[in-house]
Amino acid sequence: MKHDSLPPEVLDVAGAISEAGGRAFLVGGHVRDWIFSESDRPVASAVEFNDIDIEVYGLQLARLEEVLGSFGEVISVGRSFGVFVVKGLFSDKWVDCSFSLPRRDNKVGRGHRGFQVELDPELGFEEAARRRDLSMNSIGVEIPGAEVEDPHGGRADIEAGIMRATDPEHFPEDPLRGLRVAQFAARFPWMEPDDELVELCRALDLSELPGERLFEEFRKLLRKGQKPSLGLDFLHRAGLLRFFPELEAMVGVKQDAQWHPEGTVWEHTLLVVDEAAKARRGEGFEEEDLIVMFAALCHDLGKPATTVEVDGRVRSPNHEREGVEPTRQFLGRLRAPSALVAAVEVLVHHHLAPANFVSQAASPKAYRRLARKLDAGGMNARILHRLAEADHFGRTTADALAHEFPAGAEFLRQAELLELEEAGEPDVVLGRHLIARGQEPGPGFSEILDRCREIQDETGWKSSEQILERYFSEDLE
Repeated sequence: MKHDSLPPEVLDVAGAISEAGGRAFLVGGHVRDWIFSESDRPVASAVEFNDIDIEVYGLQLARLEEVLGSFGEVISVGRSFGVFVVKGLFSDKWVDCSFSLPRRDNKVGRGHRGFQVELDPELGFEEAARRRDLSMNSIGVEIPGAEVEDPHGGRADIEAGIMRATDPEHFPEDPLRGLRVAQFAARFPWMEPDDELVELCRALDLSELPGERLFEEFRKLLRKGQKPSLGLDFLHRAGLLRFFPELEAMVGVKQDAQWHPEGTVWEHTLLVVDEAAKARRGEGFEEEDLIVMFAALCHDLGKPATTVEVDGRVRSPNHEREGVEPTRQFLGRLRAPSALVAAVEVLVHHHLAPANFVSQAASPKAYRRLARKLDAGGMNARILHRLAEADHFGRTTADALAHEFPAGAEFLRQAELLELEEAGEPDVVLGRHLIARGQEPGPGFSEILDRCREIQDETGWKSSEQILERYFSEDLE
């Protein structure tokens, strides 16, 4: 690995560590991704290389703090784990670099929390790397000098396209590693988990893990995954879907062959998340992309409870509405942010609207009411179209394979004609307009405002006076 791949500030700190008698090793994902890039593997983006982990050998904790302190304010992000960052070290604010000491994790109790951390600056690299999850993440590069330490065969596994546990005895120490393998499978589709790794993951218990940690791994799988389906399929193969019953319920659920020749609800969902991943907008739209990806994963969660077979045809009536509750349960299990939950729920609820609106020649009123409902979840018609398009393309019908979705294009065109593609129309008539007309504030206000909103949606009028004239003329009839 060339030194010019690292920010000069990292090289300066590494040089100071060396002068103090220590050894600085670049470890983890940065090393792995550079090996991928040198092999012409398409890592997600250059941003991957801005997450830098330095492991320091040969210096006691206090001495490491002293060396780092000459470069800025040292902040402990896990003193018991011997992890520090230096505030203001980088001119590029997007660089994230941590410095840590090697450690042992000694078993002292049951479960994934039953370990005591022992910092040991004199630990050898081979032993320290043994606690890392996968061999591809257990490679170190000394800086300065660029000497590679690869005691567990990580580079050979990368070249062979194999994901393998660094040490089968240490791997189960953190059950979250099952989800880490899944998100790696999604992000690096050329890497295949070996049979031993699948079995190690099958034995993991995710039930005690905090939802926030689960959410972070799903976030990486869905937002960074080149083929999210591979990560989700791994969870299925390794038996880890049992910890996410809302997802597991989709496995094996039939669909009508006319509309879904690709197979079951689960198989369809895997295709949909891959289609949604292809259409991610990238920088500046990360939050929107994540919402659409979660919606793609959850859009058919209502089918297991609603699917019936009548006269040889499979139907799932009202599955979009019935999918809201399992979506809420799944995202609640992950402790997902409330704004994301609201957004995904409203997209799931209305994911059939683009196709249905066009086939049923929906009125402008229907479009305005839909835009209002999407607004309530912080969404809009353009984002809903993204989900509907992924849903349509995520099947093996002729038009889907040809990437043709004329109904979706027409839905978006109608929304644009009504100026509703980005947001719904705000209420024209407000309480102050009623007061100006001599109305006393009270319970009756909401009924008047509701009817004025309906008139606005029916007519598209933007004048409060015009809407109120219509309302009061109706009231006199």
